[in-house]
Amino acid sequence: MKNSIIAPSVLAADFANLQRDIEMINNSEADWFHIDIMDGVFVPNISFGMPVLEAITKHAKKTIDVHLMIVDPDRYIKTFKSLGADILTVHYEACTHLHRSLQAIKAEGMKAGVALNPHTNVALLEDVINDIDMVCLMSVNPGFGGQSFIENTYKKIKQLKEMINRNNAATLIEIDGGVTNQNALQLIEAGADVLVAGSYVFKASDPIATIADLKKITTI
Repeated sequence: MKNSIIAPSVLAADFANLQRDIEMINNSEADWFHIDIMDGVFVPNISFGMPVLEAITKHAKKTIDVHLMIVDPDRYIKTFKSLGADILTVHYEACTHLHRSLQAIKAEGMKAGVALNPHTNVALLEDVINDIDMVCLMSVNPGFGGQSFIENTYKKIKQLKEMINRNNAATLIEIDGGVTNQNALQLIEAGADVLVAGSYVFKASDPIATIADLKKITTI
């Protein structure tokens, strides 16, 4: 049996009631907290920074999965470790020396992730796949929540899974963007391990039930 990992994206939470929404995730069947950090440069949006992340990790009782959508992420690796990140994901497109970035993340005791934008070919990770703990495939263009899922993602998952198996890697595949109960099972069947869900969870009338439903339908 394969148990999927469900990671609600805090970007879609109600920031005026952030502690309430953090406690909701704590009390749900969700596995991780997915935290998007945006700088307004790498992506055309600014989300939140270190003080908010520190407030989140103070109350969160599950794995902290931090996704950096920023330029020059190497500058902040030690900072995000100190703020409680368990997994730190950097964008392939933002790292001139990706292998060095991955080693720096692991040296701090965190799991190292690499995110790929929709236009970026998974084959570019072939030479470092054994150094990557998780690949985050963006299934929408990064920067804003609530976008429609890009169908080409299924093809990319299968290509990436084939690469992981070919290299005997233990890399997880995370899907970020447009995840709902309509595509969750198909994503898992294609080879995904981690599903990030933002608006779909937080805009639901019953977020805890919505998370439970995602967990149920993706346990295969």
